[in-house]
Amino acid sequence: MAKIVGYIATSLDGFIATPDENLDWLTNQPDLDLGEHDYRTFIKTIRTVVMGRATYDWIANYPGAWEYRDQRVIVVTSRPIDNPKGPLETRSDIAALIAELRALDDGNVWMLGGGRLQMAFMQHDALDEIEIYVISEIIGAGIALFPATGLRASPRLVSAKMLTPACARLHYRFN
Repeated sequence: MAKIVGYIATSLDGFIATPDENLDWLTNQPDLDLGEHDYRTFIKTIRTVVMGRATYDWIANYPGAWEYRDQRVIVVTSRPIDNPKGPLETRSDIAALIAELRALDDGNVWMLGGGRLQMAFMQHDALDEIEIYVISEIIGAGIALFPATGLRASPRLVSAKMLTPACARLHYRFN
């Protein structure tokens, strides 16, 4: 059975992007080598990447090649994607998608991108773990790490660790 995981960065004040969806507060960090927790190491453990439509559109508009050519990619959307940037599948029914993902046995599943889809998976009790990287930046406003949905949960903190003077890693398990 596949493990469904989150791996996401947030500003110290709880935002994953500025109001205009900019990530410069994250991408301009000097010396953000996270060692064994670095993205380049993490992505090697992932077989399936699941993202929402807003995340896909942001990635599709980003210059450069399709980064997920070694993974199966599923975009949760109800709208067709014309001329996709890379190979992908689409799904619109989250409950059916969760059952499909749970049946996988070829590697972990990453919930990529914003907190809305991760929150939907939490509401379905389908997110197993999440790694949250807190960056020492206050950006003042933007897209919240998790949108307010009324969900109450008590994930178990597995570890908390300072990785660099600008980054702390919080690792939680839900089940």
